[in-house]
Amino acid sequence: MAQESQQLPAVHEAWLPREHALHRPRHGGRQLIALICAVVFFASPTLMWVFGARPAEIENRRLTGFPSLADGWGFFTGLASWGTDQLVFRPWAISAADGISEMIFGESAPHDQSGTNNSGPLPGSAPPAGATTPAPSNGGSGPLDQAGYRQVVEGSDGWLYYGLDAEAKCAPTRPLPETIARISELRNIVESSGRKFVWVVPPDKSTMVPQHLPSSYPGKECQQEAQAPTWAALDSAGIVDVRAGLQEAERQVGRAVYPPDDTHWSAEGGLVMAAALANAVQPGVTQTWTFNAIGSYTGSADLPPLLGKHGDKMEVVYDLRPDGVNDRAGKLIDIDTPAVTNVPPVTGQVSQKTLVYGDSFTKASSRYLQGAFSNLTMLSFSSNKISQDQAIQQFVDSDVVVLETVERNVSGSYLPFLSDDMLNALRTTLSAHPLN
Repeated sequence: MAQESQQLPAVHEAWLPREHALHRPRHGGRQLIALICAVVFFASPTLMWVFGARPAEIENRRLTGFPSLADGWGFFTGLASWGTDQLVFRPWAISAADGISEMIFGESAPHDQSGTNNSGPLPGSAPPAGATTPAPSNGGSGPLDQAGYRQVVEGSDGWLYYGLDAEAKCAPTRPLPETIARISELRNIVESSGRKFVWVVPPDKSTMVPQHLPSSYPGKECQQEAQAPTWAALDSAGIVDVRAGLQEAERQVGRAVYPPDDTHWSAEGGLVMAAALANAVQPGVTQTWTFNAIGSYTGSADLPPLLGKHGDKMEVVYDLRPDGVNDRAGKLIDIDTPAVTNVPPVTGQVSQKTLVYGDSFTKASSRYLQGAFSNLTMLSFSSNKISQDQAIQQFVDSDVVVLETVERNVSGSYLPFLSDDMLNALRTTLSAHPLN
């Protein structure tokens, strides 16, 4: 007698008796709800886009671009960041989370607990995305769990500080002596080609206005321990130190020269740096300078968006008359590509062809740098809009190279131009194009 074949029941497993080993209950209702939620989640952004809604740059950085297939596995890992940035309702979701948190817990939702690397108010204020850096090193002191740092440290009286100020000192990507040694190598390369080299370091807001910092925050202890040694090492390296000038400007205007909710200095800081650099290149050149406040405007502060909020800052606008007569102050300009100003010089201006190779503090000061230098090129060292060869060409075309690096970028060594490849290429090219 033929053996009876074993077959699955001819009915759906949900219709089998509960006692049957293959019985599986239906979850039709739950499945339908899940399906509806999925359709709403994925279809809503698309419909909002069709009717004109667009994702906003709520974190003071450019939205993440669609990853390239040339990135290999990076294509898949980059999809999450791109997808998050493309959610047009994200600002409302953050506001809703804040409202719920305020109502239940009495405080804003913590949007910034994932650390600060590869993020920041403006390009150049933090490590460039995708940069290859050595393992964190802080000599065995201070926390190394970078997820514990805050993007924004909330201080007293509504003051906000950029969390990278602390993280950079507590968990640098390379030790400070090595960073300074590499910048000294850069100085050697530039000066050996017959060009002048000047290095200026704008201090962090937490350095100049520490009185509003909270009593406790991640990294406070090691940040404070590193403060004095950092500046001693920088001064020994021959930087242009603008701290005294900033303190004098603060005394004259009767307020801090850093806004409460922005990490960059105000116009007074830009004037101080422009004057200090002009004097470093041509001592005494600013003796004929005059400048006066001529107005003000309200702009967006860069730290509240990192908390999912919006904040405004008031900026005073100054003229700058190097010869006491002609106003040579320019406009705030983008420096992701070489920003060139070339006008006939007047008394009080440096006329040598000058490159300011810097970060977001160069951009924040660009109005007054244009008044100090008649033949000026400004370029962000974190820009991904030009090639390395194009950046090096700006060095070749200059008589004076000014390096501007905010304190946290030096402390954390968030300086992509210090790579062996860049330094070697600079050495080769500048030695082949010396100044006569």
